[in-house]
Amino acid sequence: QLQIVESGGGLVQSGGSLRLSCETSGFLFDVYAVGWFRQAPGKEREWVSCINGGGNITHYKESVKGRFTVSRDNNRYTVFLQMNNLKPEDTAVYYCAVDREPFPPGCRTDLRYRYWGQGTQVTVSS
Repeated sequence: QLQIVESGGGLVQSGGSLRLSCETSGFLFDVYAVGWFRQAPGKEREWVSCINGGGNITHYKESVKGRFTVSRDNNRYTVFLQMNNLKPEDTAVYYCAVDREPFPPGCRTDLRYRYWGQGTQVTVSS
């Protein structure tokens, strides 16, 4: 029914790039905001980025600004996280989550999203 699947993680060296995908099904996708989150071993899960349903509003955690870009293809029901210039401190399990877009339009910058994927591992070696 409602399905969220992350993919694209892997092992890269510092300075490398990865593109994560969040494929969804069962949603009226253009009215849902999507957030990206990560959780490193022994750490709390943290919000990283988000994009609203229309794709015209995005937000980023300060430490990833200029390196990560979130985008969406509503025709494919998919949100992407392009991660460039990766650093060892980016190592974590990355999750996407989906929630109804708030009004006024935008996306939440906290962890209060309703539907969550299973995560994909990103490991950045030094």
